[in-house]
Amino acid sequence: MMAVVFALVVAVMLIGGGIFTLLAAVGVVRLPDVYTRMHAASKAGTVGSGLMLVAAGLHAGEFAVLARAFAGFFFFVLTAPVAAHLVAKAAHHAGYRLSRGATCDDMRDHTKK
Repeated sequence: MMAVVFALVVAVMLIGGGIFTLLAAVGVVRLPDVYTRMHAASKAGTVGSGLMLVAAGLHAGEFAVLARAFAGFFFFVLTAPVAAHLVAKAAHHAGYRLSRGATCDDMRDHTKK
């Protein structure tokens, strides 16, 4: 009974991670500008890959593998926001404009003069 519950938890995490990763890929393709695409890739991609990594660590059944999976997830959580911020800052500095639906540009006053 416990093995079935454990397998269901792993399956739900894998399916959830796959859905988040798919949504990140759809967002990268469909969203209007580099900033919203970057947001979709960094947020949903991190959650999706993290869920799948932890599910794989749980499925392995060894503490060492699970610890590495959590370390990888922790690394994703730490590096994805920093990378997304740097990509957005570089894109703004290079002159990529916001989409027409954007309400304000907070970085407008910080551009190179």
